[in-house]
Parts: sequence; structure tokens; C-alpha cells
Amino acid sequence: MHIPERAICLSLLDDMDMPEHILAHSQLVCQVALLLTDALQAAGVPLNRPLVHASALLHDITKPRSFTTGENHAQTGGEYLAGLGFPEVGEVVRQHVVLDAYFAAEAPNEAEIVNYADKRVLHDKIVPLDQRMQYILARYAKTETHVRMLQKVWEQTDQLEKRLFAYLRFTPLQLCDRVDAERCPP
Repeated sequence: MHIPERAICLSLLDDMDMPEHILAHSQLVCQVALLLTDALQAAGVPLNRPLVHASALLHDITKPRSFTTGENHAQTGGEYLAGLGFPEVGEVVRQHVVLDAYFAAEAPNEAEIVNYADKRVLHDKIVPLDQRMQYILARYAKTETHVRMLQKVWEQTDQLEKRLFAYLRFTPLQLCDRVDAERCPP
């Protein structure tokens, strides 16, 4: 498994001319994902921390260009990273919007963590799931089909939150108190 270190991730983001606001979002998603990873590992869940770290930092790698192209940035981000020789990171990035399978294994996995962390970060703030859902619906739900699809994803994300926090000694609302929003820890 080939996983880029933090410096390489930051260089890749720089190469894509990542706007500051998306970089700030990605760094906070990384902080949330690593906090969850560390807490889940302490609870006995086997996870690959470097995979979570790189995937969370790079989850929106092709988002800036998607504003012009209309591409699915989760899909193209995954393909881009796989093409650079990081297929496992690409696989997690590809699932950061919608997971291939919810609860595919008995214990949470890296894709679930990055997916959930992204759902908790609105721009550069940690917010409850319902607040993020309201934003997503207002921004992306253009048709009744979109609304139904997003509501289904949100039901699954709500279940994912319950699944993750069943292992943890803090609640989803306490997540904000545990994250240093100034930087993404190594």
C-alpha cells in the first residue's frame, strides 16, 4: 500500500491551485477524521491512520475544477489519486460523498470515517448533521430525485454516526470540543 505523507498531500493540493477555503475545509475534515480514528483505535477498532490522514486531506482534490466542469469530484478525485499511484487513497476519496456500502464490515473502516468527517464539516466549522443536511439540500438538491437521494444518504449517515459513536466515550455534540480547528495534526 502506497500512501502519500502529509507534505506530499499538501504539495498535491498546491498543484491543483486549491482555494484557501477548500484547503481549510479539508484540513478540518482531516482533524475530525484523525480524532475519530485515534478514539476508535483506542477502543480496539483496527484502522490505518496514514490512510485516513491522506484521504481526508485529499478528499476534495478535484473539487475546484468541478465548479467549471460539473464533474463528480468524488469520482474524479479517486481516479486522479489512483492514477498517481495511490489506489487505496483514491478508493476512500471516491467514497467521501456516498459510500459503496454502509456497514460493509463489523467494525467501522477508513472510508466510513472520512465520509462521516466530511459530513460534519461545513466550510471550516464543525456542525451537527442536521445543519449540514440543510445546507446540502439548499445547495445541491435541484430536483425531487436529488432530494430523495440526499435524504437516503442522510438516513444512512445518521446510522453511521450511531455506529461510530457506539465505540466512543464522547457524543457527536462533544466532537467540537475535542478538535483543534487551527491545524491538522500529523
